[in-house]
Amino acid sequence: MARAPKTTAPQTTAQRLDSIVKSARKIMRKDKGLNGDLDRLPVLTWIMFLKFLDDLERMHQDEAELAGSAFASAIEPPYRWRDWAADKDGITGPDLLTFITAEKTTLPDGSEGPGLFAYLRALRGTNGGRDRRDVIATVFRGVTNRMESGYLLRDVINLINAIHFDSSEEMHTLGRLYETLLREMRDAAGDSGEFYTPRAVVRFMVERINPTIGETVLDPACGTGGFLTEAFTHMALQADTVERRNQLQSGSLAGIEAKSLPFLLAQMNLLLHGLEAPEIDPGNALRFRLTEIGERERVNVILTNPPFGGEEEAGILSNFPDDRRTAETTQLFLQLIMRRLKRKGQGRAAVVVPHGTLFGTGVAARIKADLLEKFNLHTIVRLPEGVFAPYTDIAANLLFFDTTGPTGPIAYWEQPAPNGRRKYSKTAPLQSADLADLSAWWDTRGEDPRAWLVDGPSLIERDAGGQVVAVNLDIKNPNAKAAEDHRTPAEIVEAAFTKESEVLALLDELRELVSQQAFA
Repeated sequence: MARAPKTTAPQTTAQRLDSIVKSARKIMRKDKGLNGDLDRLPVLTWIMFLKFLDDLERMHQDEAELAGSAFASAIEPPYRWRDWAADKDGITGPDLLTFITAEKTTLPDGSEGPGLFAYLRALRGTNGGRDRRDVIATVFRGVTNRMESGYLLRDVINLINAIHFDSSEEMHTLGRLYETLLREMRDAAGDSGEFYTPRAVVRFMVERINPTIGETVLDPACGTGGFLTEAFTHMALQADTVERRNQLQSGSLAGIEAKSLPFLLAQMNLLLHGLEAPEIDPGNALRFRLTEIGERERVNVILTNPPFGGEEEAGILSNFPDDRRTAETTQLFLQLIMRRLKRKGQGRAAVVVPHGTLFGTGVAARIKADLLEKFNLHTIVRLPEGVFAPYTDIAANLLFFDTTGPTGPIAYWEQPAPNGRRKYSKTAPLQSADLADLSAWWDTRGEDPRAWLVDGPSLIERDAGGQVVAVNLDIKNPNAKAAEDHRTPAEIVEAAFTKESEVLALLDELRELVSQQAFA
């Protein structure tokens, strides 16, 4: 009996897009100029960025024609995607590489002109204002093409050409797919020194801060845009009229990111989530003199995870008051955040800080005293170890404060370690479900063995001259049982040896120092 012919079920949008992206990454693995996802993802991103722009401009052009109004394309021929990329048999090989990277070249239409990247970097807004051209120029200032084969690059372009960014379903699906790519890249980054915030923590912070349309949201260390995309998604649910949708698109969200790769990725991340012209500043958020930041620069909401343990150059430190200068980047960002919040109860913030920030003395104590005396630090969520795995096991805290200060009682919540394990990890990360009890407690602030209250003003210690000497926010949970040590005996012994070695090393340094002084 003859077999019935096989029938292939049609692919879902997610399957089709996943297949496209996987095929593109597979092709890029063959290129000798790319080494790992840290190289491949930026290439994929700038190619998708240009396809996205062309689809977006086609939509706006159609809308303008229907409305009988004029339309001016941000990118002129022959640099639009449709001019040089859409034809699968178009320019390829060395000609394609030259068109993309050369300062001057022969263009696909036969004329002479700047190469694609050179053209895009030179775009400027019209009539002296800022528009999409400025966004494009800023994005491509930090982009380089690292693919060495123009033939492989053509294959990737042909694959991306099959994505339809004018389909809301494809945009939504690709947005989630892109987040997966970003997570993989972050894992690959390893030693970048920046600890990207887990999605569950980002979502919790955004939901608690609850930004609304009409407010301005800032992330001064936005990385790949995790807080901004989550805030945009949160606020989009409130956009129930054309006016509110326009309001959300214009001036509601802003980010600052000094590193070129996260800057590019953040732009694409926000575009894929539906923000048409992201406002991401490519500079260092700390480059402005603190005292010169005024009401115009202030915002309603700040959501951020500033770099842990970084250090800033002397020129940056000079932007801060003499008695508030410190090499610790987190402390500088705390000052910036306090300065940029709108006054009189109109500003609020949620900030991730490392454990050391809570008990730091000296300048750190003075900054925390400012926080308690001028702002209302109402909640501190203490996270367990491993939440930021694989970057670090450093325990982190979430500070929630607003401009209704000064601080009164501070509500603490100690998020427990996962059941049966000592900490979270890369393979078993913190999930939103793990924060369900915290979310339930947040609204009622009822009694709970994981929560306690501390009188904020009493934490400020002063010397006889009235100077702040200590502000210890590192308050242990009075309801907690004696800390349990989940380590194996071998791990405990190894840790003890490590500690002893560190102490001996310090003693050696001290002996050397004393010896040098004795012979000086």
